[in-house]
Amino acid sequence: MTISIPVHTGESMMPQILVVDDEPRHCNSLREFLTQAGYQVHIAGSAEQACELAAGAPMNAILLDIRLPGMDGLSAVERLRQLAPDAPVIIMTAFGTLETASNAVKAGVFEYLVKPFSLKDLKSVLSRALEPKPARTLVAHAQSRAAGTELVIGRSPVMQRIFNLAALAAASDVPVLLTGESGTGKEILARAIHRYSARASNRFLPVFLAALSPNLIESELFGHAKGSYTGAEQHRPGLLEQAHEGTVLLDELGDIPLPLQVKLLRAIEQQEVTRVGEDISRPVRVRFIAATNKSLPDLIAKGQFREDLFYRLSVYHIELPPLRDRREDIPELAHYFLQRVSALNRATDFTPAAMAELQSREWVGNIRELRNAVEHAAVVSRGAPIAVEHLPHSSPARLQSDAIPDWKSLLGGWLDRQLASLDPFSDRAAIHETLMQEIEPSLIELVLARCRQNQSAASRILGLDPKTMRTKLQLPGREKP
Repeated sequence: MTISIPVHTGESMMPQILVVDDEPRHCNSLREFLTQAGYQVHIAGSAEQACELAAGAPMNAILLDIRLPGMDGLSAVERLRQLAPDAPVIIMTAFGTLETASNAVKAGVFEYLVKPFSLKDLKSVLSRALEPKPARTLVAHAQSRAAGTELVIGRSPVMQRIFNLAALAAASDVPVLLTGESGTGKEILARAIHRYSARASNRFLPVFLAALSPNLIESELFGHAKGSYTGAEQHRPGLLEQAHEGTVLLDELGDIPLPLQVKLLRAIEQQEVTRVGEDISRPVRVRFIAATNKSLPDLIAKGQFREDLFYRLSVYHIELPPLRDRREDIPELAHYFLQRVSALNRATDFTPAAMAELQSREWVGNIRELRNAVEHAAVVSRGAPIAVEHLPHSSPARLQSDAIPDWKSLLGGWLDRQLASLDPFSDRAAIHETLMQEIEPSLIELVLARCRQNQSAASRILGLDPKTMRTKLQLPGREKP
C-alpha cells in the first residue's frame, strides 16, 4: 500500500509526513488527523515502500512502526536516514524493550510513541520534531529482556514513562538520581541503565552506603595508603577506583555522613579521588547513579545533606512508583517471579482468586514483597496452581511518619480557610477552640466505634474522665451513637 495525499494550496509547501504502518485503520486515522492539522501525508505499508517514497520526495518527518512485513522498522531506520537525512524518525509500537530503545538511540531515532498514543501527544511530538533545530532525543518505552538478568517489567502508563526516562538515561553519561519507596526496583533499574549505556562492557559496582562502617566509609570509597591508620597494612584502591570506566551505584545515598559529602562532591565534579593518607589525586572516570528511599530535600532542610551534592547528583531524576500505583503490572510481575522458581517447585499458574488477591493488596514492601509472596506460595502449593490459601498473610498497612505531611497539609488548608474568613478587627480569633470543636466529636465517634460503643473503654483511651466523656456525648447537636 502506497498512498500520497495531495494538498492544493497557494501557500508555502506544507510539512511532508511519511507514515509507515501496515495497519490500514491506523493509517486512515493518522492520515485524517494529520491532514486536518495542516500536514501533507504520505503512507507506506512496508519499509521497502517507505524507502521508495523517501527516495522520490523530500520528507520533513517519518512516523515508523516497528513491526512491519518484510524489513522491520528498526532495520529500516538507517536506510531512511540516508534517504531523508533531515527528517526526524519517530518510532511507533505497542511493544518496546530497553534493548530496542538502545538500538534506536544509536540509530538516531527522535522519539518513541507507545501505542495506543493520543493524537494530542502525536501533535506535540511532531511540533518538536519540526522545529528548525530540534533537540534530537529518544523517549523510549522500554523493558529489559536480556537473558540472565533481572527484568524491568511493566506495561502500565506510569512504567512506560519510567522506561522512557531510563532509555534517555542509558544514552547519556550524566549522573542519575533514583528515588522511591523501598522495594520499588531502584537497583534493578540502575543495572538496566548501565547495561544499555556505553559503559556496559565495564564494571557495574553497587555501593551500599548504609552497610559501610562509619569509621571506614571514607577508606572504602576512596582507598587508603599503607600506614594511614591502624590496620592499613598495604596500599588499597577504593571502590570508586575499582569501578574505573564503569558505573557506580551509590545506594541509600541519604545515609552518607555529612563530612564525607564534600569529598564525594569533589570526586563527582573533578572525576578524581584522593586516598586516605595521600596527597595525590587519582583519576576515576565513572558514571554515578544514586538511589535513596529518603526525601533528600527534607534532609537538606534539616542540615543533614548538602544542597550542592543533591543538585549535582539529581541532574537526571527518576522517581519510581510504588507497586500500589501500578496494579495492572502485578500479573506480569507475579508470573515472572513464579517462572523463576517453578523449575524447583513446579507451580505453573495462579487461580483467578489468587491473582485477584495479589492485585488487591497494598504491598507495603512493593516488588520485593510481591516476589517473596510468590516464592512462598510456590513452595506451599507443591506444584498445584497457587490459590489464596497458599499466599502468606498480607503485611500490615504502612504505619510511618508518612502520614504526618498529610495531616499537616489538611490542617494547613483548614487554617488558610479560617484566616481568609477572619475579621481583621476581631479581638480574638479563637482558632484553637474552633479546631477542637470540629475535630473532637469525630475523634470521640471513631474511638467509640473501635471500642464497640463501650464508653468506659473509650474514655480510658482518650484520657478523659468518664463524667467528662458523658458530658461531651450529651452536647447539643451531637447525634447519639
